[in-house]
Amino acid sequence: MISRIDLRGDALPEGSALRDLLPRADFDVSAALEKVRPICEAVHHRGDAALIDYAERFDGVRLDQVRVPAAALTRALDELDPAVRAALEESIRRARIVHREQRRTTHTTQVVPGGSVTEKWVPVERVGLYAPGGRSVYPSSVIMNVVPAQEAGVGSIALASPAQSDFGGLPHPTILAACALLGVDEVYAVGGATAVAMFAYGTESCASANMVTGPGNIWVAAAKRYFTGKIGIDTEAGPTEIAVLADETASPVHVASDLISQAEHDPLAAAILVTDSVALADAVEKELEPQVAASKHVEDRIVPALNGRQSAIVLVDGVDEGLRVVDAYGAEHLEIQTADAAAVADRVKNAGAIFVGPWAPVSLGDYAAGSNHVLPTGGCACHSSGLSVQSFLRGIHIVDYTRDALAEVAHHVVTLAEAEDLPAHGAAIKARFAAGEQNWQSGWKVPGK
Repeated sequence: MISRIDLRGDALPEGSALRDLLPRADFDVSAALEKVRPICEAVHHRGDAALIDYAERFDGVRLDQVRVPAAALTRALDELDPAVRAALEESIRRARIVHREQRRTTHTTQVVPGGSVTEKWVPVERVGLYAPGGRSVYPSSVIMNVVPAQEAGVGSIALASPAQSDFGGLPHPTILAACALLGVDEVYAVGGATAVAMFAYGTESCASANMVTGPGNIWVAAAKRYFTGKIGIDTEAGPTEIAVLADETASPVHVASDLISQAEHDPLAAAILVTDSVALADAVEKELEPQVAASKHVEDRIVPALNGRQSAIVLVDGVDEGLRVVDAYGAEHLEIQTADAAAVADRVKNAGAIFVGPWAPVSLGDYAAGSNHVLPTGGCACHSSGLSVQSFLRGIHIVDYTRDALAEVAHHVVTLAEAEDLPAHGAAIKARFAAGEQNWQSGWKVPGK
């Protein structure tokens, strides 16, 4: 059901050579880019009419309008299962606790007497958030996008999710209910690349946004790439990933269930076990069979994901070697199920989120840990972070120098300007001391120095 890669015995290679030995899903955003280009430009030139046409083509429903009426949001919340509402409310509460602590405050650094640099944090003015609506419904993604944007102080928040023919052309009612719980009343029945284009260009119904965030399929990723530079994006999200670093102390029941939990997302989902225990590897393989058989999305998602080239059991000589492997892989979700798991987790360098020990499965992080589940995929955890309050903030430096503070460093500025062959930069400094120009010819002294 799942392949094995044996990296025992020989010294592990370094860098990209090690990464090349590890499994990864085929996810060609460049090829998809050419297919989304005409879609994005149709939205640019035809606005809402293009959105309506593409909803009919891709979602099988003809819309009268793309914006969801306020009454539909209210109705979705009123009709929401009380248990689901309670779970969403608790998820929101915990997410707010964590993300509120991420807020940054203005800070002034006194560089020299009379010279300071202040860094202030300003939220993005308007963001477009995306909640997928393909094989599953993701109200949790609504929470994970909206909460950090709200805690950052974003003033204008809009959300898009695909139209659903089963619900009269509206997004899934649980998506709408989550929006209502969060106080987001600007919601659009628009999916995939068309949603990103709508936020990038703006249409008759929807004002353009400064930034677009949220997970999605390859078409969403390609559209984000298409608009990079025009709008801010969080990441080009690829298929979900779980890596589990485990030793002989791990429970094969837990490990198998956690691998399956991510495999049920998508046939391209990646499930990786890295272990130094052949006994554990054997036990996990044995445990997968009954657990998969008892699962829901077996033939269309779980089995293809576990059988795919992106999933494997990787055998290593020890935990130290396992750490090198998981750092090279840079998993979206990384579980540490070893002896002294907290100490091992502290040594990890590359991961979107780390889940420590047997009682912190990825499923907890997906819904109610308080952490964010919009995380870097495809190895991007080596250079990128998950969605957070900081994603929606811009740091702006404010430079405030007096005449004396500038005079003190003026000769260094002019020297560096001339070293870079940019004399006008230096001239802009000299112009401020023109009245005492004779004093600049020797040692860059000014009156009183």
